[in-house]
Amino acid sequence: MKLRHFAIATSIIALTAAACSPSQNEAEAPQAETQIELPALEGQENFTMLVSGVDVGGMDVTHAGGKTVIDYEYRNNGRGPTIKEDIVLGADGIPDRWTIKGATTFGSKVDESFDFDGTTANWTDTTGTISQGVDGSPLYAAQNPSPYALWLYARVLMADSDQSKSVLPGGDLSLRKIEEFDLSSGAETETVSSYALSGIGMNPSYFVVDSDQEFIGMITPETALLKTGYETHEASLRERATEYSARRFEDIQKQAAQTFDGPVRITNVRVFDPETLSLTDPASVVFEGNTIQSVDAADSRAEGETVIDGDGGTLIAGLYEMHGHLGQNNALLNVAAGITTVRDMGNDDDVLGELNNKIKSGRLAGPRIIRSGFIEGKSPFSSNSGKIVSTQEEAVDAVKAYGNGDFFQIKIYNSMKGEWVPAMVEEAEKQGVRVSGHVPAFSTANEMIAAGYDELTHINQVVLGWVLEEDEDPRTLLRVTAMKRLQDLDLDDPKIDETIQAMVENNVAIDPTLTIFELFFNGRNGEDNPAMADFVDNMPVSEQRQSKTAFLDIATDEDDEAYKVAYDKLLKIVTKMHDAGIQLVPGTDLGGSFFHHRELELYQNVGMSAAEVLAWGTQGMADYVGQGEELGSIEPGKLADFFLVPGDPTENLKAIKKISMVVKDGVVYFPSDIYPAFGIKPFAEAPKVTKR
Repeated sequence: MKLRHFAIATSIIALTAAACSPSQNEAEAPQAETQIELPALEGQENFTMLVSGVDVGGMDVTHAGGKTVIDYEYRNNGRGPTIKEDIVLGADGIPDRWTIKGATTFGSKVDESFDFDGTTANWTDTTGTISQGVDGSPLYAAQNPSPYALWLYARVLMADSDQSKSVLPGGDLSLRKIEEFDLSSGAETETVSSYALSGIGMNPSYFVVDSDQEFIGMITPETALLKTGYETHEASLRERATEYSARRFEDIQKQAAQTFDGPVRITNVRVFDPETLSLTDPASVVFEGNTIQSVDAADSRAEGETVIDGDGGTLIAGLYEMHGHLGQNNALLNVAAGITTVRDMGNDDDVLGELNNKIKSGRLAGPRIIRSGFIEGKSPFSSNSGKIVSTQEEAVDAVKAYGNGDFFQIKIYNSMKGEWVPAMVEEAEKQGVRVSGHVPAFSTANEMIAAGYDELTHINQVVLGWVLEEDEDPRTLLRVTAMKRLQDLDLDDPKIDETIQAMVENNVAIDPTLTIFELFFNGRNGEDNPAMADFVDNMPVSEQRQSKTAFLDIATDEDDEAYKVAYDKLLKIVTKMHDAGIQLVPGTDLGGSFFHHRELELYQNVGMSAAEVLAWGTQGMADYVGQGEELGSIEPGKLADFFLVPGDPTENLKAIKKISMVVKDGVVYFPSDIYPAFGIKPFAEAPKVTKR
């Protein structure tokens, strides 16, 4: 599915009120401010959307007669948003009226509006309709706008004395100039400026303006939306966005990472033992450098130790998130969530390689990374990551390229031709890399099992072979929406048992990614999504709004019921697989972090106890990827990767959602020191630290 979830973006350039803002229902009215008139916007602006250098769509903006009309659309990996906006700006550049219609990336309908009549602001988004009296001219932070909203906000802030402003429905936006630099095209050189806008979510948005302070575009490490004529600068601008992000997280690393001279003893804890599926008696754990030295009696002490009081909590080995698409923005949040190892399931190879180097060097905080080589067939539906191939020979060569020792496996994607896979598997065996992936379009899971897959990715990819007609193309959103047909599928159908039996006989594992389907199929506008229920109250306003947003187009009562039935049946299918002894692999495709806690929790619904889930998500996955001698449990000689929770997760797995300390490779992190930088209210207090 390869979803980089917006809610797991991160940020620290400025602590905005999104970092400490009230929930939407408690939003405070922005205070009256002296407004400066801005020149009216006129004419046409055109932008190109580029993903890893590939043109996937764009945005057209027309200003005429005091009105701005925006058409924004792109398609990457067979999906993307379609947004049309109509905006009327006041003399101060602030929208007096704003309508947003269209569809989000996964098809959920957008019908958002805002208007201000001089005394009352009225807005409607997925959370409902709200009216609020305000003084002055309020700036509304839209829920589902095009990226041009970034420029509308920034333009207002540039004219403000302190470049910050309170917004509706809650929080502040703030602006910071980063640098001036030159863009050269042939003999011509232009001086431009970059800025960071903070407060919309957990992460700043970076953008560039020309010497006349006109919008050039938005930049991220992976994507760029650039005004026509600037497309040739896409790679260099994305590199700058990567560096801006790296500096930010480097600052967090310096502030949050703690290392201690000599041994560190964590006292008054019980240790989770994945072999016995139980907690030890009260104990103390000593590590020095990045290695666990001993597990001692609770009252053991020695001079010269740094002592961390575990306060009766539970110490658990670091978790494995087995379906990530890691970036700088979610690396630290994964560590704060006790996830010390992530298997990346497909990425821009250079971007991930650079991130991996930064983490290994200690410049950035992040998990250990297990890399997958992403191989996609060339088509109008291609996902623009990894290596895109047009022939079987190119596909085999791509496998060879990933056999350099840096990659644990290859991952095959939707537009690959199924008939090329046996040759790819043969080459993978020569190179010593595993084979995992989606089921290529117009193929079935059974065919990929026979071709030699080691692991199937996403439970829906297996189900498609049971519900699609031969000529239906799952490279579109059909690979998700076709799950509605599960309501007509008998779970005792022989074709289900045939696939499960083939997986058992060929020792094929599956990475079901249950939480993403809970998020999709159980999300409804105006209702908190159950996938986010246990952490959403601690999140910024933007994420609280997102939790009340449907991902899919659920237009009828029949759709509503069909998706609920689909999710229930997916759980039952995974239960059948578990009962048959198929190796399940826990991963989210949602950035990990808080969603990974939910992913683990859901496996209690397919037949695992809380203790079994913990053992499986730690030692079980360490063994699965060949790291079991160094990681997966808390034992002398193993690497110091573990986390501390106040409660007993073997009794209630939700305890893993309240982490007070994480140790990754011997470096100590207190999440309560990290989360405020992202606008997140900490879930637990840091333990007491003393020096003996």
